[in-house]
Amino acid sequence: MRIASVEDDPDQAELIRKILDEAGFECESYATGAALLRALREQAFDLLLVDWQLPDTSGVELVSWVRQTSGPMPPILFLTSRTAEEDIVAGLNVGGDDYMLKPIRAGELLARVRSLQRRAYPEATLETDVIRRGSYCLDPRTRAITLDGEPVAVSPREYELALFLFRNMGRLLPRDVVEQAVWGRTIGTGSRTIDTHMSRLRVKLALRPENGVRLTSVYSHGYRFEETGTGDDGHA
Repeated sequence: MRIASVEDDPDQAELIRKILDEAGFECESYATGAALLRALREQAFDLLLVDWQLPDTSGVELVSWVRQTSGPMPPILFLTSRTAEEDIVAGLNVGGDDYMLKPIRAGELLARVRSLQRRAYPEATLETDVIRRGSYCLDPRTRAITLDGEPVAVSPREYELALFLFRNMGRLLPRDVVEQAVWGRTIGTGSRTIDTHMSRLRVKLALRPENGVRLTSVYSHGYRFEETGTGDDGHA
């Protein structure tokens, strides 16, 4: 899981990075809001940690911009010394998913990060309820997929990928998140494995708006799988 931390205090930034790195996360630190925004144009992160007050902007303004640009993902955790209710409400209202009061405590930070990770990227194998979206039906108990009531033959890996997509509809899914959920590891930027499987799944399942769904690639980030409305012709 790749995490971006925006914290202008060098000691605090190092503490956050140390806690996350030792827990097995990959953390990149940025001292200003502008530095984070530059990074977001070229990289995908699974979670953002945002300090409330930054040298060049406020955390609230930064989160508002991220939400307007990237939508509801990635999840955002505010780190703040402010305890006033109106401040906390303001942070959540602009798109923050959670907040944590300073001083930073390692156990609490990791618990909140893992909680946001579970909420944002539910694992494909945790639920057994039948999924019905558009013209599709996926049954995790029998590992079967039907399109308009007709069974579709897919490989075990393609099934896991399909299940993950259907369980995360509407979310921006970074490539490494998909890889970890479906393959159990990060495959690497030079591999075409995930693209090949996505292409095969798109063809086998006829993932098109006329069937009620749309699968799109998001340049330099990953994929977005969405449910479309009745009569959607696929044009924005």
